[in-house]
Amino acid sequence: MKLQTINRRQLLQQTGGGFGWLALQTMLRQQSAQAAEEKLSDHPARAKAVIQIFCPGGMSHIDTFDYKPALANRAGTPFDPTGKLQFFGSKPGNCQPTFWPFHQHGESGLWMSELFPKLAKHVDDIAFIYSMHSKTALHGPACFMMNTGFTLPGFPSMGSWVTYGLGSESEDLPEFVVLPDPLGLPPGGTINWGAGFLPAVHQATTLDSRSGYQPINDLFPPKSFTEVDEKSDQAGLDFLKTLNSQHLANRQGNKDLEARMSAYEMAARLQLSAPELTDLTLESATTHQQYGMGDEVTEPFGRQCLLARRLVERGVRFVQIYCGAENTQAREIRPNWDSHEDIVRDHGYWGRVLDSGASALLNDLQQRGMLDETLVICTTEFGRQPAAQAKRSTGRDHNAGAFTSWLAGGGIKGGVGYGATDELGFKAVEKPTYCYDLHATALHLLGIDHTKLSFYHNGIARRLTDVHGHVIPEIIKSL
Repeated sequence: MKLQTINRRQLLQQTGGGFGWLALQTMLRQQSAQAAEEKLSDHPARAKAVIQIFCPGGMSHIDTFDYKPALANRAGTPFDPTGKLQFFGSKPGNCQPTFWPFHQHGESGLWMSELFPKLAKHVDDIAFIYSMHSKTALHGPACFMMNTGFTLPGFPSMGSWVTYGLGSESEDLPEFVVLPDPLGLPPGGTINWGAGFLPAVHQATTLDSRSGYQPINDLFPPKSFTEVDEKSDQAGLDFLKTLNSQHLANRQGNKDLEARMSAYEMAARLQLSAPELTDLTLESATTHQQYGMGDEVTEPFGRQCLLARRLVERGVRFVQIYCGAENTQAREIRPNWDSHEDIVRDHGYWGRVLDSGASALLNDLQQRGMLDETLVICTTEFGRQPAAQAKRSTGRDHNAGAFTSWLAGGGIKGGVGYGATDELGFKAVEKPTYCYDLHATALHLLGIDHTKLSFYHNGIARRLTDVHGHVIPEIIKSL
């Protein structure tokens, strides 16, 4: 009888029902991530995790963070007397001052409108980038640009790039989590957090933050299957791992297959970790009150912010929260910050939402000693015009030329304003800043050189920052 020889790979496959092979795969991924981190960094990391708040629709910078007293002096006068300026969807009206008074706050004396009374208490923890601008005034492409660095779909999101470079600190939770607004998806949908051409394992996992809902669709079996006990369920999972490992062994290099297997294995672990993670009743009554629980306006976003803190506390690398959506259920307000008709109504609603949740998040992170190692970013896709819009002159049109983003924690120097717009807030004129610079700075704080974080695709070494991007040292704390 002829003996059949086997190689090391086959031995691992057959030993222990394939578990040796699965363990080896995990170890190799961990070693690969550690090696990649060493190659990507030439400086110590200041932050371990990122929480990004995205406000889709186009938040008005001149009604929130960018104080423009000259608008009051020009109130009622034509904004474009020469008629030569190009606008997104309407002819410009007259100059419209801020709809909310501005005041100086903190030791820094930075200005913030009355729309954010709670967030104003953190002004000395925040760095404002007043000179942000975009390449487009269309919602979908502008959201893509802020999230991926490109106006076209199909490119990896910032969260995917970060986890591709650094991996996760948790084995039982996803490395990149997105909390969409309960009202629906943002402009452009799930492409905003896709992995693009990166390995599919780096795409985001979306969690439903609403009370009483499964955090992930179909995470738990239907009630009719609850008779299956934990021992039987584990036996089935073990058998599935064995089959999967044998299937993968003959298909090495199939990244989609590896990602799918990894997702199934993560789902199994989430059945144990997700219930505790999403059980906000474990938090104190004081914490609930701080995050605006019990208020139908502030609770949905408050739940998202509290869940984000719990995620990074447990080792999740990147969490993105959406404050607003593209589509909405029946409501008297607009679904997001896109205030063409009534900015007092729309921004008044979302301003209260953002003010309550974001201030609570900063408070909570600070009290728990987590703010220094957690980078918090709040942004929108573009700003709004200094001119009035709508028949009653109560709205503002899109403005790709200027908007404000802010950052806190994770090595950020608070109480700082970077860049500036012109006297009316129409255009970034001092230190104009694209998403590339914001991304480069965030990666720097995570210990990554943005020029080294690349992936070879279609003959090009692609980067999150494309061929652009500069770290902004003015908003970074000195060591």
